[in-house]
Order: sequence, then C-alpha cells, then structure tokens
Amino acid sequence: MKPFLFISIITLGLYSSGLKAQAPDTLRAKATYSFSHVQDTNKRDQPYTEQMVLLLGRNASVYVSMDKIVQDEQRKKMIEEQTKNMAPGGNFNLNLGSIKKTTRQELFQYAAEKKLITKQNLVNNYLIEEALPQISWKISNETTVISGLNCQKATTHFKGRDYIAWFCQDLPFQTGPWKLNGLPGLIVEAYDTKKEVVFKFDGFEEVKNKAPEPEKELPDGRVMRFSGLSGTEILKSQTISLPKDAIKTSQKDYDRLQEAMKKDPAGFLNSAMAGSSANGKSGSIKIVSRPEGSTIKPAMNNPIELPENK
Repeated sequence: MKPFLFISIITLGLYSSGLKAQAPDTLRAKATYSFSHVQDTNKRDQPYTEQMVLLLGRNASVYVSMDKIVQDEQRKKMIEEQTKNMAPGGNFNLNLGSIKKTTRQELFQYAAEKKLITKQNLVNNYLIEEALPQISWKISNETTVISGLNCQKATTHFKGRDYIAWFCQDLPFQTGPWKLNGLPGLIVEAYDTKKEVVFKFDGFEEVKNKAPEPEKELPDGRVMRFSGLSGTEILKSQTISLPKDAIKTSQKDYDRLQEAMKKDPAGFLNSAMAGSSANGKSGSIKIVSRPEGSTIKPAMNNPIELPENK
C-alpha cells in the first residue's frame, strides 16, 4: 500500500465514520440551474446569484453548487502544482488565492426512503437527516415549452412562500432543485410568486460513465488525497453516494458546532487537528487564502425559508 499525503483545505487528518450506509445510486443525468435569491429586500436589484447542478439517479438526487465545483477544481490544481516538490515532512505555505462565496451544503434526496440528507462540512463531513418534505402540489392544465422541453404548471405553498413550478413528464425524475420534489417529472423551473427565489433552468444532459482518474503521486511516491474539496469528485463519480467519512448529527448539534467555531476558530481547528497524520508521512501546510470582495457579511432579512404566518 502506498503512503499518502492527505490534504484538507482546512486541516490534515483522517475522519471518523458515523452514518448507516445509504445504497449508492447510479448517476444517470444532470440538470443545471441559475439560482437567484433576494436576500435583502432593501436591495432587490442586488440578488445573490449562483450556478447550481442537480445530479440525478433512479432513486436519489443531490443538489450542489456548480460554482463550488468549479472553484474546488481550480483549488485542487493549485494545491497539486504547489506540492509537486514538497519533501516528506516538509513545511510550506499553500496559497489558494481569492475565495468566492458559494453554497457549501449539499442536499441529497432519497425518494423511496422519503429522506432528505444535508451534507455540511466544518473540518469534518456532517450529515443531517430528516424526512423528505411532502409537498402538496396543485397541478394545472397550463403548459409551456422550456428549452425544448414540454412542461406543465404546478403550484404550492412551501416553507413560507407560494411557488410556481414547471415540470416535464418526459424526464421521469420526481425531484427538483433545492428541497422541491414530488411531481410526476423533473422540476425544470421554479420560482416564488414574488420572484425573490428563482431556480431558472439552464440545461439537461444524460451522463455517460467514465473511467476513474488515477490518483496523483508526489515525487517521493506518496499519493495525494483531498478532503474539503468535494466538488473535485462529485461530477467524476459514477454514483450518487454519501461520503464514507461522514458523521451523523442533528441540526441542533451542528448549530452548536458552528457557534463553537465562531467563538474560538483557532481552538476549534487545533482540536480537530490533534493527532492527525497520514501513515507518518504528513507534512505541515499553512493555508493562505482570502475572500473575494468585501469581508462584510451581507444583510439577510429575507431567508429562503420564511416562518409561516399564523
């Protein structure tokens, strides 16, 4: 077995496992969307935008940020380039350049099991399981054509908003972007009636299986493996599957973990790094990165999920 250098964009180490295995589902197709969200109602002309992708299997789907995938791939290449000549046990600074804000969570839907599993990453991978939302749709006779697809209209009230969705029965996937699901065909496009949350259809394509890429080797023979850059693997995988290194948790406990990170970032990371190694061959890497644009957190007075009026 080859020794390897295990690189996380936050830390070095091996992770624990803690979730009952969910059967992988063969990847069959993908749909892409332009996501737009008016997060601050005082700045309606400045919505948050992001490119998203929905990976589709017969039973499972996963909704992730395409922008994050592209960014992770770029950062992986930077890491590979900067670690080419790293000596065993060597130390150096790893410059990852600017970091664009992206959606970090990944949403896995399992139709048969009626499960929604949210994958989060905070040094480790965490999985938060809940029931798949049962959405009460009203299907109308109204139809339209979107990018050559024959679509039918459906409406619902979900998570505090009134939504209009267009689904295509010719694409037999009972899922859609974000947490939307439950229509007799892929949800091609959806938006709330105020157009504050919009999932605009960008395209659909079937996926052909590809041979896996060989692992990258360093000059000393070690194999380079990554954690925290899930986007580098998700489009290359032939299946939709949960990470084997993940830890099952609840939303409440994950929120506590986030608070601990905010209160003492250095202490939190040092604790997570304690005892981390990779077959005795790990090096010390200092991550140097900077956020893109302003570091001020944007105002959020209009979350995607609104409280229900009583």
